[in-house]
Amino acid sequence: MAEKRTILVTNDDGITSNGIAALVEVASEFGEVVVVAPNSAQSGVGHAITMRRPLRLRPVKQFGKVAAYSCDGTPVDCVKLAVDKVLLHHKPVLCVSGINHGSNASINVIYSGTMSAAMEAAIEGINSVGFSSLNYKHNADMDTAQLVARKVIKNVLQNGLPKHQLLNVNIPNVKPEHLAGIKVCKQAKGLWKEEFEERNDPFNRPYYWLTGKFVCEDKDRNTDIWALNHNYASIVPVQFDLTEYEGIKFINENWNIDVKS
Repeated sequence: MAEKRTILVTNDDGITSNGIAALVEVASEFGEVVVVAPNSAQSGVGHAITMRRPLRLRPVKQFGKVAAYSCDGTPVDCVKLAVDKVLLHHKPVLCVSGINHGSNASINVIYSGTMSAAMEAAIEGINSVGFSSLNYKHNADMDTAQLVARKVIKNVLQNGLPKHQLLNVNIPNVKPEHLAGIKVCKQAKGLWKEEFEERNDPFNRPYYWLTGKFVCEDKDRNTDIWALNHNYASIVPVQFDLTEYEGIKFINENWNIDVKS
């Protein structure tokens, strides 16, 4: 009998989020699921890890018979603990992170705890996917996101991914019947125009609250932002090798970096 495949599920919205429950439901169709997720919301923490205090894992019954643990660390901490302790002798065939409540398209991938968790698993040599829905509500309807997740997970398990790559999957906030399809894209060139709003606390001491808006002037039809704006789910293959190889060529051809000249 073939060994049952194990799928690790994590997120950054916390173990009680609607999105992770939806992802556990889909992942359970494909194998034995183990959940290790933060005990509280960790959105925007990126690839942060905990180094100056101990970490704690607590078994929870959040998903019925599915083995699940809450962690008081970051999403990346969760994956590291899952690989090194929870699944020490049973490497998962897949790690899925999400389903995030909110977009991780374009530059958001840099800040995302959802995607950083998936990236950490990819660094460990595990096929990994981060899923995000553009529905920000805590009780968001996940039917469309589950439909897309089911299709993507099936393909990853059947066909695999290139080594050192993972997928950033974003799903528009539409009903399943209004989903235009699934489009493989590149990351749009967008950014956050941010500012800090200054306020005063009850003791008249100043504090600062980060505000801003996302700006994308990239009109390329092959980007994730274009796809989502036209009701497609977007798939962007991502790598953790941040080398810009054209930059190497440019410096070698144009700079003088010989310290002896």
